[in-house]
Amino acid sequence: MHFTELASYQDTDVPVIARGEGPYVYDVNGKRYLDGLAGLFVSQVGHGRTEIAEAIAEQARTLAYFPIWTYAHPTAIELADRLADLAPGDLNRVFFTTSGSEAVESAWKLARQYFKLVGQPTRHKVISRRIAYHGTSMGALSITGLQAIKTPFEPLVPSTIQVPNTNIYRAPVHGDDPEAFGRWAADQVEEAILQNDPESVAAVYVEPVQNAGGCFPPPPGYFQRLREICDRYGVLLVSDEVICAFGRLGAYFGAQRFDYLPDIITFAKGVTSGYVPMGGLIAREKLVEPFQEEGTTFLHGNTFAGHPVAAAAALANLDIFENEGLIEHVQANAPVFRATLEKLLDLPIVGDVRGEGYFYGIELVKDKETKETFTDEESHRLLKGFLSPALFDAGLVCRADDRGDPVVQLSPPLICGPEHFAEIEGVLREVLTEAWRRI
Repeated sequence: MHFTELASYQDTDVPVIARGEGPYVYDVNGKRYLDGLAGLFVSQVGHGRTEIAEAIAEQARTLAYFPIWTYAHPTAIELADRLADLAPGDLNRVFFTTSGSEAVESAWKLARQYFKLVGQPTRHKVISRRIAYHGTSMGALSITGLQAIKTPFEPLVPSTIQVPNTNIYRAPVHGDDPEAFGRWAADQVEEAILQNDPESVAAVYVEPVQNAGGCFPPPPGYFQRLREICDRYGVLLVSDEVICAFGRLGAYFGAQRFDYLPDIITFAKGVTSGYVPMGGLIAREKLVEPFQEEGTTFLHGNTFAGHPVAAAAALANLDIFENEGLIEHVQANAPVFRATLEKLLDLPIVGDVRGEGYFYGIELVKDKETKETFTDEESHRLLKGFLSPALFDAGLVCRADDRGDPVVQLSPPLICGPEHFAEIEGVLREVLTEAWRRI
């Protein structure tokens, strides 16, 4: 199993989820769980949507597969057109993949070849943020800022640089001034560009809300300053929205939520709500112009990208967004979600509640006054030894994560409302109270 300590199941059964309905999933014994992580930040419209299943079946009957190498097919064309309409500014060019890691890596390859075509062949380096997760293929893993999952596979692809993230709860400076902290964090990117030769830097990768480490939102003005810095040095700004796109933050794209215009958006997960694997990137017009010259080809692709069945699932998924007003639903209910989770701040183990939209992290601490965190051994015992199984046993699927300081992550399906938030808070309160008692 992926990212799983296999030894942990030597003396216990593997949880087996057999079906899903709305925001809930059921195991093989019929027990119900609230899917508080939307699978893996994926199931935006919930489980069991017959509209998507029917679209998949109809497309499979019509055209089950055909590549988009040299050729095209109607569903890929329609989906690309629709995504371009939803994306901000002149991000009009869509390149399909089958996963988020592929999307991240494709954006790096696009940037590298683009700069060669426009006469800047020395631009190849990428800047990303510490603790940030950008994927597991060798290129995407190299961009990732989590050293623990990189070390087993070294040496990786060279030319990647990490800068501080936007975790204001543990800000090294300006912790009491969000705007000043945002300027400082963005300026660390400029410093990295200057230290590594501006003419060698191709792109900066950032998530609108950083996932790993427990949902770090951007401070006010951060992205606007980052855009200015990238423009000053001719560096591309890549908005990695594999998690944040398609309503997770209350907009189709996180760049819209925080009012910045990236050069590339990467996406996956929520584009089909997980009914079929799909990913891709959306690029600004200027990045495609050099490839329109005769004899020029973007020398990249894969067999299943733009798959007709996946494209049909994505179109049906987007229909549900529009027909049910899911973006507006998230916007209306996000403040309720925040307020419900912030009730947990009265617990001694809860140090911080942070996030945006339907995407939150709850950081756990040993001492709220000093923000003292747990040792690695204590964190492992707390998260893996108790919280993960206890929360699941209590009927809540979420993520107890130790990539960085210990957090519980929540990312419920976008169809959830106040009654589901209350259910989440109730389970967390009970289990976290017991966790503190054991400590």
